Amino acid sequence: MMDTTQVTEILREGIWVAIKVCGPMLLLSMLVGVLLAIFQAVTQIHEQTLSFLFKVVVIAAVLLIGGGWMMETLLDYARSLFALMLQN
Repeated sequence: MMDTTQVTEILREGIWVAIKVCGPMLLLSMLVGVLLAIFQAVTQIHEQTLSFLFKVVVIAAVLLIGGGWMMETLLDYARSLFALMLQN
């Protein structure tokens, strides 16, 4: 039987895994968005697809570069959850 501290630790670890996996994509897409907003304000080019296209390219690049690490992180967390289920 699991107690509240064990459940809290599992949830805390799950949130940390989500932050580690999603953080790089979110931070880089926000950075690209800010840089493109500054560029568009300076040049007075207000095209919405320009920002969207660059963000998609950055997210795809992050997935290509760090996708293996992201998958391993998620698999490690899932394995630890299944190991806990087998113990109880």
